[in-house]
Amino acid sequence: MQPYLLGLRLTGRRVVVVGGGRVAQRRVPTLLASGAAVELISPEVTPSLEDLLDRLVWHRRPYRPGDLEGAWLVQACADDPAVNAAVAAEAEEARVWCVRADDAHAAAAWTPATGRVGETTVGVLSGGDPRRSAGIRDAVVEGLRDATFEARHSRNKPVGVALVGGGPGDPGLITVRGRQLLAQADVVVTDRLGPRDLLDELAADVEVIDAAKIPYGRALHQDRINELLVEHAKRGRFVVRLKGGDNFVFGRGGEEALYCAAHGVPVTVVPGITSSIAAPAAAGIPVTHRGVAQEFHVVSAHVPPGHPASTVDWEALARNRGTLVLMMAVERMSLIADALMRYGRATDTPVAVVQDGTLPGQRTLVASLGTVADEMAARGVRPPAIVVVGDVVRVAEEIGNLTADMGRDP
Repeated sequence: MQPYLLGLRLTGRRVVVVGGGRVAQRRVPTLLASGAAVELISPEVTPSLEDLLDRLVWHRRPYRPGDLEGAWLVQACADDPAVNAAVAAEAEEARVWCVRADDAHAAAAWTPATGRVGETTVGVLSGGDPRRSAGIRDAVVEGLRDATFEARHSRNKPVGVALVGGGPGDPGLITVRGRQLLAQADVVVTDRLGPRDLLDELAADVEVIDAAKIPYGRALHQDRINELLVEHAKRGRFVVRLKGGDNFVFGRGGEEALYCAAHGVPVTVVPGITSSIAAPAAAGIPVTHRGVAQEFHVVSAHVPPGHPASTVDWEALARNRGTLVLMMAVERMSLIADALMRYGRATDTPVAVVQDGTLPGQRTLVASLGTVADEMAARGVRPPAIVVVGDVVRVAEEIGNLTADMGRDP
């Protein structure tokens, strides 16, 4: 006979867990999250369970008859099958539902493979086969997370504008929440550094607006981008502003959020993985490393040192011995390197340049501060590229994750 699946509301209700091993380690956190009053019976517990002892009652002893009195649910998770059998027998006599971890077919109840996405809880049973249940659960949860199972015109459709950080370029690095909202969009306003492969997955009726800003080339003015977000949102359309990296890290997301707020349009901000950290990481460069760099500074170099519009204290950065991560620095690297050396950074300071970080064409150039500008020009480095200045580059070289040849993949 097939089981009858229920959603138990356990808030404040006594649930007894017998056993403190790996199975209990999986079950207890979920029970606590449901609000159950958990009592754990076991002479010993795992370190993970020990970390939860302030949220439950631990009877530090073996199970004994009578322990199940007043329980609403029992989990028999002992390592000894004889103990589990005794627990199950007492539960049956007391008419308390009991899950037996070691023998599903001898248990009165089964624990489904569960997953939660927002307010939706998924539970799967597959005839007592936990691996098959988990596989089906994972497929359903993934579909809910990336909105494959969500209709764009459902009752819970988002409104207004979502500023979605798309990550450093690899479409697999967008956040789960970002992908959910993208799948529900009516309009997507995207730039050239966003994960453009994801646009092909959109429904045919989604309007995609190209807001690319080509360096020294075509560009949609920021004022017009702001206007487009508000115009479409006020027509009742859900708008996703999809950008590379994180919208609030040199992405002008703050300007877009302010403009929407000023015009009464609700804004959802979905953080993204910033390329300032992701690109170095993809090349094996830790921006911090114990004993080498305790801090790092992310700098927008869209204007060079000495330019009236620059707010960067290059002299202070040169004196600092932390890691420097430079964005938008390709065209100005000669001026930047000269300024850093003039203010005190050693000419032999290691520098790495990561071009197209996380993408199939990723390449890494390693040089010194004194030679990097010439080597970048000789190797034809082009944007987008992240420049890392500091001794952490040597750490990456030591573990073999970098190559000095721009013609080879790292």
